[in-house]
Amino acid sequence: MSARTIVIVGGTSGIGLELARDCIARGERVVLTGRDAERARAIAAELGDAATGIALDISEPHGVAASLAEVGPVHGLVLAAIERDANTVRDYDIDRAVRLVTLKLVGYTAVIRALLDRMEDSVDTGIVLFGGRAKDLPYPGSTTVSTINGGVTGLVNTLALELAPIRVNAVHPGIIGDSPFWATKPAGVLEQYERHTPGGKLATMADVVGATQFLLRNRGVSAVNLPVDRGTALL
Repeated sequence: MSARTIVIVGGTSGIGLELARDCIARGERVVLTGRDAERARAIAAELGDAATGIALDISEPHGVAASLAEVGPVHGLVLAAIERDANTVRDYDIDRAVRLVTLKLVGYTAVIRALLDRMEDSVDTGIVLFGGRAKDLPYPGSTTVSTINGGVTGLVNTLALELAPIRVNAVHPGIIGDSPFWATKPAGVLEQYERHTPGGKLATMADVVGATQFLLRNRGVSAVNLPVDRGTALL
């Protein structure tokens, strides 16, 4: 049998790249996407023959289908592409808000629609969307991010119903201490967040990869929105 193929949108850096490495270690092939074609191909080359890199910008959803036209059979799909944003109601940047809403809600859906004809209609096929804990743990400037990640929850529910038996789930990371974004923060910043986590440790990229793999592969799990934050909401 040929190896399974997992498509990872946003797989050229951070958690998406760590997930690609983990899938390859499992003996699978990965198709990873990024906005820059040259970078996507270079990252794929570093990962070896089991990886393919293609350009895809999901903030431009009308071009999604054409960008994914050469992708073959898909056994799993992870939508890990995100953009960070700080946007308050008082200083509301409409263009940035529209871009982020389009990228995550419309763009994610456009990717699924484009690849659906290459997915087996089976519980063995999994789709995982990336949301975030800001959906129910907002912070100053999270107006757009909290709204969109709340929208991911609704999107998961309707997709799980419409696409069954294909399974659709979402992972909602909290503050991931060793991620490229957070690892560069001053030590005092991370210590402040650690004090609000039972056990005093932040979740890691490996934690998110493990949660994503669980949602992607467990045949009994669909319509689940799984937080990965080591219990931050308890304190």
